[in-house]
Amino acid sequence: MHNQTTIQQAKPARAQFGAPTRLACALALMGVVSAPAYAAISDDVVKIGVLTDMAGTYADFTGQGSVIAAQMALKDFSADGTVLGKKIEIVSADHQNKADIGAERARSWIDRDKVDVITELVTTNVALSVMDVVAQKNKIALVSGAASLPITNERCNANTVHWVYDSYGLAAGTAKAMVNAGKKNWYFIAADYAAGEAMMNGAASVVTANGGKVVGSTKHPFPNADFSSFLLSAQASRADVIALANGGQDTITAIKQASEFGITAAGQTLVPIVLFINDVHALGLETAQGLTLTEGFYWDRDDKTRAFARRFFEQAKKMPSMAQAGVYSSVLNYLKAVEATGTDDATAVMQYLKSTEIDDGLFKGQIRADGKFAHDMLLLEVKKPSESKEPWDYYHVRAVIPASDAALPLSQSKCPLVQQ
Repeated sequence: MHNQTTIQQAKPARAQFGAPTRLACALALMGVVSAPAYAAISDDVVKIGVLTDMAGTYADFTGQGSVIAAQMALKDFSADGTVLGKKIEIVSADHQNKADIGAERARSWIDRDKVDVITELVTTNVALSVMDVVAQKNKIALVSGAASLPITNERCNANTVHWVYDSYGLAAGTAKAMVNAGKKNWYFIAADYAAGEAMMNGAASVVTANGGKVVGSTKHPFPNADFSSFLLSAQASRADVIALANGGQDTITAIKQASEFGITAAGQTLVPIVLFINDVHALGLETAQGLTLTEGFYWDRDDKTRAFARRFFEQAKKMPSMAQAGVYSSVLNYLKAVEATGTDDATAVMQYLKSTEIDDGLFKGQIRADGKFAHDMLLLEVKKPSESKEPWDYYHVRAVIPASDAALPLSQSKCPLVQQ
């Protein structure tokens, strides 16, 4: 059984959107086309589905906060809840981090509830299964929470955008910085699922390409509560870096247990390949201080991100993660594309998104042919408790990683949409 909420805003349509465009009227007078009474919106509604982890390992940095972000985007786009004179609806559901549940919900949403676009999609296996569904039914997936590179590489499709981050971008930032700082020998503790494998492989390739070496690895079940055997194996390897290729509560638990074992105090460096600000908040600065990580968004970066984050905080009672910021950005830009094209047809909307530079105050960049939204990433270091001036003031921004370095070069892409 799925949790589902619906937000409907069906106030009177804005007249300027309901009327035919000047171009359509002119063409109609010439006998080329008939001027439509309304825009080409299927089923007279634009429906957005937020499919996420509501109660599991990743719920803190996605979950209900992602629904709030989508609602904020809707309200910022349209005060009366319409686009082109048609109402906008948001529905949400819990995929429980299971691919079959995610795919079933996506099919039901599209076939029965007439959902046009599905967003968030944390957990790679869920994202990949939903991507297959939207491709079959010519709808759209906007992925903010999942990490795996295959989403825009060998598993890419023309109906999907990977919005915030991927395993390549995370590795390109954190792994390269660590190797360049002299941390050459790496040991990986990876979650035994697709995203864990992708993160480990991506980081390992960056390590070796920059003169480092992988001295060992091990995989743990998902989810996992006891990392002692994995951490002891990593400690015994005497690697300079113990890299965690997992996420959410698994990452938090592994970092806490590594601290309890005195691993970092003994000289080894713990590097989480993916870490969210919510994870740092859960760990506390006393435990998390000094960790180096890469993110696609930080709430305290500039005036625009702070303004968005404080509005989000009023509702969520926490600062937004990069995944939640990505839901806001993806929904807002999707609605802009529907308005600009005059339709919710997936092909037209995707063509528009890929042809237009995106700059919404949170993210700036371009969606490539492979569906990767290429934008700058941030190399961050967690502050010491004494350096933090207010709650959620957790990061030093150590470097801005340009989009050209944070995305897999198209020359190396296995995506069939890319012209080699």
